[in-house]
Amino acid sequence: MTSTHAFWLAGRQATGEDTLDVTSPWDGRLVGTVAVPTEAQVEEAVAAAHAVLDEFAATPAHVRAAALDHVSRRLVERTEEIAQLISAENGKPLKWARGEVGRAVSVFRFAAEEARRFNSGDAQRLDTDAGGAGRLALTRRFPRGAVLGIAPFNFPLNLCAHKIAPAIAVGAPIILKPAPATPLSGLLLGELLAETDLPAGAWSVLPVPNDRMPALVQDERLPVISFTGSDKVGFAIMDSVPRKHCTLELGGNGAAVVLADYASERDLDWAATRIATFSNYQGGQSCISVQRVIADASVYERLVSKIVAAVETQVTGDPATDTTDVGPLVSEDAAKRVESWVDEAVRAGAQLLTGGKRDGATYAPTVLSEVPEDVTISCEEVFGPVLTLRRIESEAEAFAAVNDSKYGLQAGVFTHDLQAAFRAHRALEVGGVIVGDVPSYRADQMPYGGAKQSGVGREGVRFAMDDYTYERVMVLTGLAL
Repeated sequence: MTSTHAFWLAGRQATGEDTLDVTSPWDGRLVGTVAVPTEAQVEEAVAAAHAVLDEFAATPAHVRAAALDHVSRRLVERTEEIAQLISAENGKPLKWARGEVGRAVSVFRFAAEEARRFNSGDAQRLDTDAGGAGRLALTRRFPRGAVLGIAPFNFPLNLCAHKIAPAIAVGAPIILKPAPATPLSGLLLGELLAETDLPAGAWSVLPVPNDRMPALVQDERLPVISFTGSDKVGFAIMDSVPRKHCTLELGGNGAAVVLADYASERDLDWAATRIATFSNYQGGQSCISVQRVIADASVYERLVSKIVAAVETQVTGDPATDTTDVGPLVSEDAAKRVESWVDEAVRAGAQLLTGGKRDGATYAPTVLSEVPEDVTISCEEVFGPVLTLRRIESEAEAFAAVNDSKYGLQAGVFTHDLQAAFRAHRALEVGGVIVGDVPSYRADQMPYGGAKQSGVGREGVRFAMDDYTYERVMVLTGLAL
């Protein structure tokens, strides 16, 4: 890793007047120093994106697909290097960082495939009424304009990929703003994009501080905003630019429901292992990590003992070690917040079954039961390695408990009953229902997003491409249909 990193301005490297230090949340060491663009350089990047709109939209599909394929291949070639970079700047254990690189590989590959088949056109005969005789409607999709992609810290490579790849696939210029805590992975994507033949101005990676984000959000030359982060910031963005097209992937407090039929020892072992793993992966810093377990009374006691045992096998420590399962949170302040929420719940009567200890930025994998419904950890997204357990008496009560939240991102339902699966799909107010597994499952090509305060719009390569474009119809007249 180099100690100084330029940013990417309209496809070329540049440096500004200020710099930003990136430090490891594990040990505080300096990971890299990043150049910060000046206001004039940001203006140059936005102007370049706006100027290249028509040229980029008209770029042949094979050119865009080739660029996306190139990035996918180069990510494969540099997997270990990139995984170490993610781990260093984010604190993510290497095992999960390697998985993140693999997912980004897929995102760019999927985008290349979609770029080749996107916009083939939809023809519709209009002579279904007499006035439409000899007329044919041809519908295609065109970019809404340049995209402002705002990425979070928790998946510093893959969630940048989910902004960049769909934009390139449809021929929409993109300005990427990576998270200030973790800009290095986004800048590395810029390095790979610079190896392609995409037109100058089609992309920039600008590590500007958060206090300079509102100016970008307000810029009329960036009519599309794709934001991943907190519900508070996301909806503030949408409220500030009501005429822009916003895709918001926001928070959650993911629930895993274990129904009565999921009762064998093998069933409960699987559920407990998956719940323990995915309440703690990424240090719990995932919008779809398991935060709540809602289990039928008939399996509750057996499941609880298995979950606690499985959680206690999670190895906490140095993220650079291959055996580490749970690394630090993004900062010590983040860990202190989690600690305060757990302490509040315990004071209110919650039972601490395991964990509950902080060491700097690291918080031990924690399980709570008997948690009052009005404490913070019951109502908000903990974004840490903490799991709450709740006993219910029926399927209807379980589904009501899932819905008793302002969030609605994804839910997991452990059941073998196909009818129950369809009832869950109908009843649960979430963007995704994962049957037989935790809510944390996400395939990067599927539609991904939430209901209620978990967001607006959908990610997943093909679905983001739809969000970045709009339908335009052309009617042909005088045809012999």
